[in-house]
Amino acid sequence: MGVTRQKHAKKIMGFYKHNFQFREPFQVLLDGTFCQAALRNKIQIREQLPGYLGGGTQLCTTRCVIKELESLGKALYGAKLIAQRFQVRSCSHHKNPVSGSACLLSMIEDGNPHHFFIATQDQELSKKVKRKPGIPLLFIIQNTMVLDKPSPKSLAFVQKLQTNQLVPEYQKQSIVELKEKEGLVKQEGEKRRKRKRAGGPNPLSCLKKKKKKTQEGQEPSAEKKKRRKRKRNRVKAEAMQSVQKNEGE
Repeated sequence: MGVTRQKHAKKIMGFYKHNFQFREPFQVLLDGTFCQAALRNKIQIREQLPGYLGGGTQLCTTRCVIKELESLGKALYGAKLIAQRFQVRSCSHHKNPVSGSACLLSMIEDGNPHHFFIATQDQELSKKVKRKPGIPLLFIIQNTMVLDKPSPKSLAFVQKLQTNQLVPEYQKQSIVELKEKEGLVKQEGEKRRKRKRAGGPNPLSCLKKKKKKTQEGQEPSAEKKKRRKRKRNRVKAEAMQSVQKNEGE
């Protein structure tokens, strides 16, 4: 595996991990065209893909893909055997199977909540996948598996996210659930408002009341002044009586 190709894949995987929350094991949905190309080019998908993507993988397909390969007869018998080795993901077409491409498109509706990769050689399917943001696309070229660069739709989506103009699809369901639990959210808010910060006593409550002290301090001085005044009046009255007595004598 070329060093340049590995670096290219690592950079793209970083984009999807960071912006669309892709995590190991990476789930790869394969159609019949990809299985046929791998068989023709002698590519060991199960052995080579984890090393290329840089992590564990879960290879999977759908019943519609297998039904489509069975209907095409001996020409794609080898591709059918390869697809049957993979995990079969449930689709909504149990009673009425659809084409492999239509089935894979239905698996990535509503914002690709299961974080599927799409592995296909179908050009029409690839174009439709690129119209949806956050869908990694794998294909085979020159005997090599290639992880396609992020589509313009994915890049525009991420740019809008960074400017807070769009809510990711995978978060919309969580937002709806939170709205349904609005009562619980309010209770938590009330509890937070009631919480008091731990600390010592209020420093203002420790201060002495100056106003009362002043009043208490003023009352004794007023009483003293009254006493002094009464004493002076009494002395003055006694002096006047003494003078009058002397004059009478």
